[in-house]
Amino acid sequence: MSLDFFVKVARVHAEAEDIVLLDLAREGEALPAFTAGAHIDVKTPSGAVRQYSLCNVPGEPGPYQIAVLRESSGRGGSASMHDALAEGDTLQVSAPRNHFALSEDPGPSLLFAAGIGITPIVAMAETLHAQGRDFTLHYCARSEARTAFLQRLRGRPYADRVRFHFDGGEADRRLDIGAALAAAPPGAHVYVCGPQAFITGVQGSAARAGWPAERVHFEHFSGATVDTSGDGAFDVVLARSGRTVRIAPDVSITQALAAEGVAIETSCEQGVCGTCLTTVLEGEVDHRDLYLMPDEQAQHTQILPCCSRAKSARLVLDL
Repeated sequence: MSLDFFVKVARVHAEAEDIVLLDLAREGEALPAFTAGAHIDVKTPSGAVRQYSLCNVPGEPGPYQIAVLRESSGRGGSASMHDALAEGDTLQVSAPRNHFALSEDPGPSLLFAAGIGITPIVAMAETLHAQGRDFTLHYCARSEARTAFLQRLRGRPYADRVRFHFDGGEADRRLDIGAALAAAPPGAHVYVCGPQAFITGVQGSAARAGWPAERVHFEHFSGATVDTSGDGAFDVVLARSGRTVRIAPDVSITQALAAEGVAIETSCEQGVCGTCLTTVLEGEVDHRDLYLMPDEQAQHTQILPCCSRAKSARLVLDL
């Protein structure tokens, strides 16, 4: 994990119910440029590092904007961003990184967002509009009160391309994903961000409709829930030195290696961001990440050691 510089909290704004919008500025120096879909790592007041998508207009000067949802069942990072920050405070952040970039294909795009998943998607809508590219945005939320950027989206020149879906938690009022996919122009790319069930729903509908996997792009905010009750110990061999490190059932690979003086750069520690991606030379991986595509996981040549483990008795890593 690399936290590169400090920013000042220039503005704190209640954007929607349980969502705060923060403007982050860098005194005396311009912030690094970013592209739609990018995120920054933020060291929260709780000490935890979390990833937040940049939701202001890419290419325009000014502060970074991030929107933070208070996670009632989280580990305290988001709560501290709500409760322990005031205008004038400083935060340590990373330079922008983008694992969810728009395709260079100039064809149409179909954007799906649910809840706080709108944060990278709104930047995509801004970029697609600026480039004169065709797109439609479907934005799902429980109610208007819980909808970030509601007034912003309604006031933008592309407002007629935005479809709001307020279901109030009622299944029969939810977005018909299949119908939205069927209405997309030929050759469109799909981009989806939101809760895991929403992403899975879009992925599944697209697969059943015959969409090529390379035209369905997604980003997760948190790792998958995994049953760890059957976890056992295994060995990790560091190919460059020949050292073998035993990985206990209740310790991640990155934790065990760090205790032995072998540091792997991490960020989310949930298998979402890809920061710790490591080459596997031998062995079978028990993939628990949401970063690698299924075909990449099936090759057993890469691992996210912050969360994934071994199915074989040992793994040989290119470390």
